[in-house]
Amino acid sequence: MKSLYRKMVVTFKLMAESIMFAFGSLKGDKFRTFLSLFGVTIGIFSIVTVFTAIDALRANVETGLQGMGGSTIYIQEFPFAPEDGEEYKWWEFRTRPRPKYEEFSYLKNNSKTAEAAAFVTFRSLNLKYNRNSYSDGFITAHTYDWNKIASSPIELGRYFSVHETQSSVPVCILGHSVAENLFFGEDPINKIIKIGSANVRVIGVLKKEGESIVSIFDTDNSVWVPYTFAGSLFNVKRSSSMICAIPKEAVSREEFIQEMKLLMRSIRRLKPAQKDNFAVNEMTFLINTTKEIFSGISLAGWVIGGFSILIGGFGIANIMFVSVKERTTLIGIQKALGAKKYTILTQFLAEAAALAIAGGAVGILMVYLLVMAVGNSESFPMQLSLYNITRGLIISSVIGITAGFIPAYTASSLNPVEAINSK
Repeated sequence: MKSLYRKMVVTFKLMAESIMFAFGSLKGDKFRTFLSLFGVTIGIFSIVTVFTAIDALRANVETGLQGMGGSTIYIQEFPFAPEDGEEYKWWEFRTRPRPKYEEFSYLKNNSKTAEAAAFVTFRSLNLKYNRNSYSDGFITAHTYDWNKIASSPIELGRYFSVHETQSSVPVCILGHSVAENLFFGEDPINKIIKIGSANVRVIGVLKKEGESIVSIFDTDNSVWVPYTFAGSLFNVKRSSSMICAIPKEAVSREEFIQEMKLLMRSIRRLKPAQKDNFAVNEMTFLINTTKEIFSGISLAGWVIGGFSILIGGFGIANIMFVSVKERTTLIGIQKALGAKKYTILTQFLAEAAALAIAGGAVGILMVYLLVMAVGNSESFPMQLSLYNITRGLIISSVIGITAGFIPAYTASSLNPVEAINSK
């Protein structure tokens, strides 16, 4: 047992000395070290930057999709994707009738699976408060249960009362950007603004949500008004509209969607042989689709970064072959003095790994500086995650060891007599 312990101690000491020797060799030839570092640095910078950008894009898309409700269905004219595996026949979809308020009432009164349903219609109108105006206002007129469906909390004020949604009361709730551009820090609650030509009282302000690439409801630029009042602002029957609904907890997705389709077919008096002249859309489809898209983008990221890191690996291999050739005599002396094969192998592998990890660390530092420079964007916030840092360092170390193995094995297999007499 003691002899095994001594052998292990001697082995670890020899390996430690080999690693220290490798670092000394790196310090001795700074230009060669720089060339090796440069190749790996560019490779790790490329691959970690690609993955960081993909993570930021994925987070932006998923946040936008989740903000629209994962279990919510949207009954509209246009489907999110081609129906029945066919091509997207937009010329047919555009002839479909828009969802009507009467259809919403029928669904709400007859559905056994819906927890809540709302009718929503849209229109862009100019907004004004005193001398301040806002032209990007997106009017969202809806029925009372909209707050149960939309995941947009109110930061200031309150939501509509049942009386306000049923009695055409001129009240509104402002999106965060709308409130900022009209009031510039002034408390907007109970202030009167103009929506088109109508005077409307502000009763609430929505919490800021930020921009999303896939957002259907631009909440920050929205103005919520009761549907019954919207007729005073624009022609609701000629505006874009949809019916939104969420299922009860105990109801399955398939049962919920099937009931919605049956009710819509019933109120539109469609015969069994007729196709649906409406679309029942859901966010889960888009969420699953984006996962597939990002899987493809991630693969592309591996390919792009892989080529970059491969160049760095070739650089390390070339430098290590040169190092072995320069130190052939020294290797022969080491082996003649009793150095084991694994000692020489460890020495050169440590040198290759140190080059790769150092280059990877510099590449990650460059990514960090890039993220610090552009990462504060609200629409596309980038963050360098611990996972990507660890992944970058692991990739660089694996590349270093892989690229340095053949030169290291060549060095460890040299005949000591031939190595000493090589010059």
